[in-house]
Amino acid sequence: EVQLVESGGGLVQAGGSLTLSCAASGFAFGDYAIGWFRQAPGKPREGVACITNREESTYYGDSVKGRFTIFSDKFANANYLRMNKMKPEDTAIYYCAADPVCWVDSNDYTYQGQGTQVTVSS
Repeated sequence: EVQLVESGGGLVQAGGSLTLSCAASGFAFGDYAIGWFRQAPGKPREGVACITNREESTYYGDSVKGRFTIFSDKFANANYLRMNKMKPEDTAIYYCAADPVCWVDSNDYTYQGQGTQVTVSS
């Protein structure tokens, strides 16, 4: 059974940091790109970051460039999203997704997790 399980969400003050984890199982993790998306209430899902399957490239949404970092631990079949200098507008449900390539649209990913809530207080 394929699973992507996000964890690490919670409440953080503006300016603070949080690291989200995406634990993968049931597929060849090393062959897949991992993307992170977020969705705030009443807003469309937004691409946050993606790392290609061989980790040769990373992509970030304009709103998080310079603050967020995506990285993987292939030995642990896990991916992480380090979020620094967080802002209230970062508040959303964060999802990880897997596919052989990075996509702009989360619907194009083969697998998706259930999400983890991140709340940034001002």
